[in-house]
Amino acid sequence: MDLVPLVDRLGDAPSAALFGLVTGIVFGVAAQRSRFCLRAAVVELARGRMEDRMAVWLLCFSTAVVWVQAAQLSGLIETGDARMMAVPGSWSGAVIGGLLFGAGMVLARGCSGRLLVLGATGNLRSIVSGLIFAVTAQMALTGWLSPARDSLAALSITPNGRNMELLSSLGLPAYSGLLFGLATAALALHLARRHKIGLRRLVFASGVGFATALGWALTYALSQVAFEPVQVESLTFTGPSANTLMFILDKSALLEFDIGLVPGVVIGAGVSAWLAGEWQLQAFEGTVPMRNAMIGAALMGFGGMLAGGCAIGAGVTGGSIFAATAWLALFCMWIGGMATDAALRASGQPAPA
Repeated sequence: MDLVPLVDRLGDAPSAALFGLVTGIVFGVAAQRSRFCLRAAVVELARGRMEDRMAVWLLCFSTAVVWVQAAQLSGLIETGDARMMAVPGSWSGAVIGGLLFGAGMVLARGCSGRLLVLGATGNLRSIVSGLIFAVTAQMALTGWLSPARDSLAALSITPNGRNMELLSSLGLPAYSGLLFGLATAALALHLARRHKIGLRRLVFASGVGFATALGWALTYALSQVAFEPVQVESLTFTGPSANTLMFILDKSALLEFDIGLVPGVVIGAGVSAWLAGEWQLQAFEGTVPMRNAMIGAALMGFGGMLAGGCAIGAGVTGGSIFAATAWLALFCMWIGGMATDAALRASGQPAPA
């Protein structure tokens, strides 16, 4: 892919924002049509079931792994250059942040990516929760909560000034990641067949994983031709939500991949819902759901920034390149989410599955 003419015309930063916009649109359409949601899959498992939501999540995750690992093996991308791998990872941040994020997404009835998709379809609850999430994430990044985040993240970090790549750390061959992705896809398709999930929904679910690979490929290709250093990254919504908020509020904020990503998701999900006749205004159902959503959004904002990524950023994007702390954060998100769902059911206020 020859990006030189495009970069020469637009410049490095606008090109990165354009690629973020394209990646976001693909994700927004695919996530809205497939109803992709980690929280829903976690709640299913917490209640002893593995049904359509689990099948969709597994298919998205496995598709991301297959695409990214295949691109890595073919030389289209080099994930060792990714921002997530080039800096130290935090074990303590992955555990604490993952648990907080998992609890928050159950309380808020959606992870940060799902809230963004729902907000684009007219869900006012998700818009309010998303704003709280973005503000809290920014506070954890550079604001009043940043000292707490730094202290918790510094409790235990990966050695040698870099994150750890699971496959090489375990002494596994490079192709083992691709094989793992294919095996997980087979499990997802088995569940999909058992629960009679239609082909269209499966295609869109795989589109979420494809969007992850697309982001990696576009930013890596740009990094090879850009005059200024460009971060190699893909889908995530903790940092981008905070950065997009600051871009709107501060005219000196920089244009980058993140700034195109969030509007791209809104455009993709909104247009998709409109064309399907699913766009409609929705509000909070009562005081308790509103309180839980606001608390959950704040927990996700801090937890996602501490964990180094959200359910998409750590769980799918980081998982697809086998970043060790991303896998630990994803595991803790599942634990935190399942424990919170159990607590809500015990208190008589279960969240919808």
